[in-house]
Amino acid sequence: MSSVITALEHMQRAARVKVMIFDVDGILTDGSLTYGPDGEVTKTFFVLDGLGIQLLQKTGVQTAIISARKSPIVNARARDLGITHVWQGFHDKRVAFAELLAQTGLTAEECGYIGDDVIDLPLLTKVGFAVTVPSGHPEVQYRAHYVTKAPGGRGAVREVCDMVMRAQGTYEQALAPYFA
Repeated sequence: MSSVITALEHMQRAARVKVMIFDVDGILTDGSLTYGPDGEVTKTFFVLDGLGIQLLQKTGVQTAIISARKSPIVNARARDLGITHVWQGFHDKRVAFAELLAQTGLTAEECGYIGDDVIDLPLLTKVGFAVTVPSGHPEVQYRAHYVTKAPGGRGAVREVCDMVMRAQGTYEQALAPYFA
């Protein structure tokens, strides 16, 4: 799908986003899982992605996380960023997605989702703006509306947040406080 969607169509889809949903591993992180000596798993998040999420929220777009894995680190990161819609441990992400739609009163068409593996396909094929990263599984890339230029965990989320703000005409407003 992504190869036949034009830049104008990307922007039209991004303009309709009222909630942007993020997968974690491979999207908010680079997909690496580091195990400590006691078996604890650590993840690394990219600062630019975090600020992008916060700027997007300030423009009125809601944000959410839906992840198949469970991690207290993700809860901490979501709290730091002010992401209030968080579902972890959902291998069938459609269940969490249905709960999100019920809580927000939004339609699937008003949602954006960024994921990278086949477990994300049920959501990517439902939302109005489906995004993946360059390392995303080929089946995911084929069905996404947009493939980021930046890799997961290293700017892909920021790229999408900026794109949504530009498409909605709120980018300059979001950055204005930094030019004062």
